[in-house]
Amino acid sequence: QVQLVESGGGVVQAGGSLRLSCAAAASGRIFRLSNMGWYRQAPGKQRELVATITSSSTTNYAVSVKGRFTISRDNGKNTVYLQMNSLKPDDTGVYYCYADSRGVLGIDSWGQGTQVTVSS
Repeated sequence: QVQLVESGGGVVQAGGSLRLSCAAAASGRIFRLSNMGWYRQAPGKQRELVATITSSSTTNYAVSVKGRFTISRDNGKNTVYLQMNSLKPDDTGVYYCYADSRGVLGIDSWGQGTQVTVSS
């Protein structure tokens, strides 16, 4: 298991911004070869994919966040980021970092989550 620690969550008004960070306790090689992503889960809802970034930095976004959120990675810091702009109350939930290391370790890893609350 790769330890993933999220940070940067908090309470923000609608229209505001937050930047989430996910630090991975892994070797540089393992992190570099892992595909990373962010998921979120609102109260009473299923966990949903927000954004992904591959080992080659190809990105993909849920339709609901496209144009507002940006996922990025810093392989030198073993960290993946989620910049969230123009936040809406529907963005409220627990955000989880995910590492797809199946190609290098044969495992997936999840962080413990960080709470994001967007007030109207």
